[in-house]
Amino acid sequence: MLGAMMDTQLDLAMLRSRVDRFYRGAEIVTATEGGLVRSTYGDVLDRAARLAHALEAMGIGPGDPVATMCWNTQAHLEAYLAVPSMGAVLHTLNFRLPPEHIVGIVKSAADRVILVDASVAPVIKGIRDRLTSVERVIVIPDDYEALLASAPGAPYPWPELDERQAAAMCFTSGTTGEPKGVVYSHRSTMLHAMSLLHADTFAVSRTDVILPVVPMFHVNAWGFPYAALLTGARLVMPGPFLQPTALANLIETERVTLAAGVPTIWLGLVEELDTNPRDTSSLRCIPCGGSAIPEQLMRDFDRVVGEGVLVHAWGMTETSPIATVAVADMREPDAAERLRLRLRQGTPLIGIEIRLWGLDGIEAPWDGEAIGEIEVRGPWVAKNYFGGHDAERFEGGWFRTGDVATGYPDGSFQIVDRTKDVIKSGGEWISSVELEGVILEHPAVRESAVVARPDPKWSERPVSFVVLRPGATLTIETLRAWLEPKLPRWWLPDDLVIVEEIPKTGTGKIDKKELRANDPGR
Repeated sequence: MLGAMMDTQLDLAMLRSRVDRFYRGAEIVTATEGGLVRSTYGDVLDRAARLAHALEAMGIGPGDPVATMCWNTQAHLEAYLAVPSMGAVLHTLNFRLPPEHIVGIVKSAADRVILVDASVAPVIKGIRDRLTSVERVIVIPDDYEALLASAPGAPYPWPELDERQAAAMCFTSGTTGEPKGVVYSHRSTMLHAMSLLHADTFAVSRTDVILPVVPMFHVNAWGFPYAALLTGARLVMPGPFLQPTALANLIETERVTLAAGVPTIWLGLVEELDTNPRDTSSLRCIPCGGSAIPEQLMRDFDRVVGEGVLVHAWGMTETSPIATVAVADMREPDAAERLRLRLRQGTPLIGIEIRLWGLDGIEAPWDGEAIGEIEVRGPWVAKNYFGGHDAERFEGGWFRTGDVATGYPDGSFQIVDRTKDVIKSGGEWISSVELEGVILEHPAVRESAVVARPDPKWSERPVSFVVLRPGATLTIETLRAWLEPKLPRWWLPDDLVIVEEIPKTGTGKIDKKELRANDPGR
């Protein structure tokens, strides 16, 4: 027997009609060179319709990829609505990637049109002659505003869509090889956005003021633009102004309740607030992911902003990306235990399944000791890469993430390392992530990264790269002496490399490929 329920499409038309019916007056604020520009969701809908008319006049139709290379702005949000809703595919491009990667990605996706912010247009100009599939480049604001002004002002005849149609495409950042494409359906996009509304996720609601610091080219800003539209939450778009001072000002003046970004962003904010305090009392939740939150950063954030505000989340481009969240349980009476639990990557969201596959080829128990590679499946998890690359990572209906973790009986887990970054020394495993976190607690250290260096006796040994705080000094001898009471002796790094900056990928993660390539001891 089949159920007797209606079968309506779970697509962005549902989101768009909800905004049109209930939230046209909700505010969107965008930071620009000339100051804050205020508009409404109603304006966004009307301009999205004009954009759809204009794209259709260019010959863009169902299934055609339309690329964006933009900061977090109102114009970018308009593309987020217009492109998928007309049946085309939104392809967000990361302008921080190397030019060779961008050329390869555009060629792979066969983008026909690119919307690009004027401030990053030189990136496209430098490679324009190699983007053979691209028929038109539209620069924001000048070309874009002229385009919308010339488009019909009449409502756009939005087509009926199958929820399994492609809505958007993102490429991985290349931290584990060449970028690979992930294609999100309307259904997966909607389900992921709805999951952010759950009380045990981030409890996004109409009363929120959301500041997506995570770029809209990075896995659709973790779904927060769509979650804001679903609920009518107020959106504050930072544009290119991601400096700690600018973000602190936005949080204070706009009374931001929820902001999202990678740990390096919040490290800078903590330092800014320590130096120039602001009123951040409006903040209730800051989802933080992309890499593990160092314990020292969590402690500092609790001290400066408030305990429980910084929330650990985990996911990947392949998981849309939010898959797990470590929600703080303030009923736990012991502060140290609360912190320990919050430093884990949390528990899976409703709809997401996770298992740990042991290095011995057997599923690992969640006993707080065994480790295994995280494998995941669910309605917003990719089942393959665009073009069929690395098919072995999806065998058996599970996605092999490459992250190694320990699971606990309460259903939470903690990432130990990436399979390619964990250090095997003398037959024993050393977690580069844990070692980085402990080194970061040293008062002289501002940033920390650990990689393996080949060793003829032990196979691999850890080497520590650090950025020092202003005026600080550090040697390998003093660092090892400081670490010795805190870690097993064989975990202590063999060498210390002091650098002015630790290289990051285009999405703010530590680029360990570059660190290994530039290790002076190799």
